Amino acid sequence: MMGSRLPPAALSLKQFLQRQKVLGVYRSMLRTIRQVPDEADRKYLRGWAREEFKRNKNRPATFRSVLRPTFELKLHH
Repeated sequence: MMGSRLPPAALSLKQFLQRQKVLGVYRSMLRTIRQVPDEADRKYLRGWAREEFKRNKNRPATFRSVLRPTFELKLHH
């Protein structure tokens, strides 16, 4: 019987779809941040978003449901 042709590090379909969703949330956040008028605030928010995604990259999918509301609160303060 022939083994899988995928490399051992290949993502499963579920992992791939999850990754695409997370990247979509990240891109959406960056697009929203670009609309912030103050450069210093944009820089702060970009750094915050980057660090939050790095810090939580091994968290389960429920992380998305926590991060987006946190971002919304941070953006409106």
